[in-house]
Amino acid sequence: MPMLPLTVVLRHALALCALLAAALPVLAAQPQLDSRGLPTLAPLVNEVTPAVVNVSVLTRSPLEDNPLFRDPFFRRFFNLPDRPQQEQAAGSGVIVDAARGYVLTNNHVIKDADQVIVTLKDRRQFKARLVGADPGTDIAVLQIQAQNLAALRFGDSDQLQVGDYVIAIGNPFGIGQTVTSGIVSALGRSGLSIEGYEDFIQTDASINPGNSGGALVNLRGELIGINTAIIGPAGGNVGIGFAVPSNMARAVMSQIVRQGEVRRGRLGVELQELTPELAKTLGVSVIAGAIVAGVQPGSPAEKAGLRQRDVIVALNGRAIRGAGDLRNRLGLTPIGEEVELRVLRGSETRTIRAKLAPPYGGAGGIEGKAVPQLAGAKVANIERGSPLYGRVEGVIVAAVETNSPAWIYGLRPGDVIFAVNRRRVRSTTEFLSAVRSAGRGFTLSLVRGDFTITLLIR
Repeated sequence: MPMLPLTVVLRHALALCALLAAALPVLAAQPQLDSRGLPTLAPLVNEVTPAVVNVSVLTRSPLEDNPLFRDPFFRRFFNLPDRPQQEQAAGSGVIVDAARGYVLTNNHVIKDADQVIVTLKDRRQFKARLVGADPGTDIAVLQIQAQNLAALRFGDSDQLQVGDYVIAIGNPFGIGQTVTSGIVSALGRSGLSIEGYEDFIQTDASINPGNSGGALVNLRGELIGINTAIIGPAGGNVGIGFAVPSNMARAVMSQIVRQGEVRRGRLGVELQELTPELAKTLGVSVIAGAIVAGVQPGSPAEKAGLRQRDVIVALNGRAIRGAGDLRNRLGLTPIGEEVELRVLRGSETRTIRAKLAPPYGGAGGIEGKAVPQLAGAKVANIERGSPLYGRVEGVIVAAVETNSPAWIYGLRPGDVIFAVNRRRVRSTTEFLSAVRSAGRGFTLSLVRGDFTITLLIR
């Protein structure tokens, strides 16, 4: 076969490069081909990595919690240093507001921190202030006072599709900033028992311990997730990682910046997943939605006209996938905000509007008992006359001091604790006995508004 002229070969090579460039997604940074004509993500990486930071957390040694070890005599007897020992852990964070120095990270990264240090890619270090945290979504907001910061812009995580390319950036194992790539493996993942509100992006981009709080970025250089969890033997990567969607993180951050916490409103419904079998029984033609399994008396749902067996198919004009999706989106809606629900009642379609109320069973004015294992919190029995009496068994959180250990763990006034380590508690006596016997680590199962939340106490 005769050889083609060099000019023809070069022309075909250039055409092939043009086709490759057209096939690649549009990047925020150009060019898409390097000096050798090879596809590369380097321009994108150079653009976004300055906004991803290392988060170092200093915590007190567990020995310092023992009053004996605070005594100088016992410290000398056990050959302990005079100064309290601190333990250091590392995670990641993302600068999302350069002007105000706001950094998004995971709640579990900064939980129990005595001090948080943020290190930039250019090696500058700053002591961070905790603006607020939300255990329910595992999101926390830090603030640093610094100049010349780079920030990532938010992308719309609702526009993600399975198969989209993504890049994960963080600080795995504390070895330094690392970039990995992959695709979106699944959307709307839940049931990981991490916290109360789960709507995770699943990705096969390598995520390892220390990546928590780092950025999941699309090929436009937009932040579409905060890396938060992995599934794997011994905590290692096996191609299954999870990130909090950027839209959820952004909504949480907005409330934290305004008021220091997320104040979730209450609709007053019990929800059930809609299945094809139930859809047929209820006489509706859809298979995506949430069934109203119960309506609380006097709740916004009852006042708005919601009924048992109604099927909610959309919230504020956006279709919902199921009960979990509706729960997550209601959980990001502030107290006092009006929501619009599209509801199927048999063959009828109705639009119902309801204004979300404060969490059910507020604890104002109740004299509670202090909990040594939850410093800053007081609990009380649910007495006759309370709106909760006869409706739920447990103890009500009467008060929580702001920024106390109990507050940082995620406990809030009005929460109703019904189990310790999955063991039911029905009175303050049972509750105090359960946490006392649980030792240093235990879980609290509680009701807040419409939802059940599990908090891990260490």
